[in-house]
Amino acid sequence: MNIVFIGGGNMATALIGGLIGKGFSATQISVVEINADSRAKLQQDFAVRAVETIAEGVQGSDCIVLAVKPQQLLVVAQQLAPVLNKQQLLISIAAGIRAQDLARWANSQNVVRAMPNTPALIQAGMTGLYALPTVSATQREQAQNILAAVGETLWLQNEAMLDAVTAISGSGPAYVFYMIEALQQAAITQGFNAHEARQLSLATFLGASKLAACSADDVGTLRAKVTSKNGTTERALMSLAENNVAQHIAQAAQAAAARSREMGDELGKA
Repeated sequence: MNIVFIGGGNMATALIGGLIGKGFSATQISVVEINADSRAKLQQDFAVRAVETIAEGVQGSDCIVLAVKPQQLLVVAQQLAPVLNKQQLLISIAAGIRAQDLARWANSQNVVRAMPNTPALIQAGMTGLYALPTVSATQREQAQNILAAVGETLWLQNEAMLDAVTAISGSGPAYVFYMIEALQQAAITQGFNAHEARQLSLATFLGASKLAACSADDVGTLRAKVTSKNGTTERALMSLAENNVAQHIAQAAQAAAARSREMGDELGKA
């Protein structure tokens, strides 16, 4: 399949690199990017075709990946509408914008929404996917192949669950970075220098995540195994529980999901 990316930013770059790493040819990939320096860099880094206009970019493509900000999607979709054909698949990675709104703007029912996250930049991403009922099995497979190039995927039957995906895995890396920052600061308070605090914190998060991913035990069991009665870990976890940390994390995720719904309402009015 021939793929065109509209927008050549970080997520598009990650997907292009992932696709080429999975065996796609650079000749199958084009990018529409208005910035001349960015076009030159994409051509230099990946040997893909990079053009300035949407009309030029989408010619001969099977799949169009909309890698622009949510606030830009309406204008891009309106520019796409006159040049699309009925066979081309649209994949949007813009947060909040609902599939039917994009379908209405672009005059196409071949729409898949995707919510990737920033670990896609190192091919360790997590992407939620939703397809309109009119999307064919072949097109779903095309979308799957593109997003799986940068990590794991999860198909959803209910589009509303994409707001929850946004809250958990889309925004989730920021929560993890926040906790790493907090652990680093705690280490500095305990007497470590900044380099040592970073090393201790990052290695701990990375190792714990790998252990959870590789273990047959659920994370609750793993937590219990490292929590000796009357030990140091138990004391720390008691402090977290007393301060309702788990509840605050749940509230943060609910706030993110609510904002995703709000964005769909606000930006979908056009």
